[in-house]
Amino acid sequence: MTDPEQPTTPRVAIVTGASGGIGSAVAHRLARDGFAVVVHFAGSERKAQEVVDGIERDGGRALAVRADVAEPDEVAGLFEAAERAYGGVDVVVHTAGAMRLTPLVDLALDEFDGLVRTNLRGTFVVNQEAARRLRDGGAIVNFSSTVVKLAPPTYGAYAATKGGVDALTLILARELRGRDITVNAVAPGPTATPLFLDGKPQEAIDELASRSPLQRLGEPDDIAEAVAFLAGPARWVNGQVVYVNGGVA
Repeated sequence: MTDPEQPTTPRVAIVTGASGGIGSAVAHRLARDGFAVVVHFAGSERKAQEVVDGIERDGGRALAVRADVAEPDEVAGLFEAAERAYGGVDVVVHTAGAMRLTPLVDLALDEFDGLVRTNLRGTFVVNQEAARRLRDGGAIVNFSSTVVKLAPPTYGAYAATKGGVDALTLILARELRGRDITVNAVAPGPTATPLFLDGKPQEAIDELASRSPLQRLGEPDDIAEAVAFLAGPARWVNGQVVYVNGGVA
């Protein structure tokens, strides 16, 4: 017998960057929580389809859609694909981003512009479309970074873009007054994704792991757990940057 107070259709989430390490973990976690998931990708359709296939094997619903997050028409198409497939969008988790680690004095301006385009403009474009289309009771979860607070050398350009994400997140939360839509950001610390581990010697990885009182790197599922909280039950958490870093300071 169906509970009349329970929705008969699933809530719908768009996860940008869902073919990557953290994005994939977020997509799988939200699917396990009952969301129909739109698995966004920019480059690797194969990896995105693997995420979709995994979700479907576990009994969930998912769809892979390509878009450049910095292009408004393509982002609008991403939302339209979700609406055609599932009827609407309730949650947007914007994990898509780029990183370039170079001392400020050595960073080429075109590389800086590329980071701004993907990380900051991309967040603006995705959030703008989400603000226009999300159903009431929804949530926007952006991705910042603990490096905004830690300010390590070589992270200047990347941290600057993520500081902009913080500002957009807090202001949009206030601008959506009356909509019952929460807007937050998660700021991961060192997390054991293939991208993060690639090229790092073991001693560097061990040193980064030792910075947390928990004496380990984060795992993608650790980050996904925080996202699931903000996307689901955390209706009284709004306009916050949540540091998900195991206590790194």
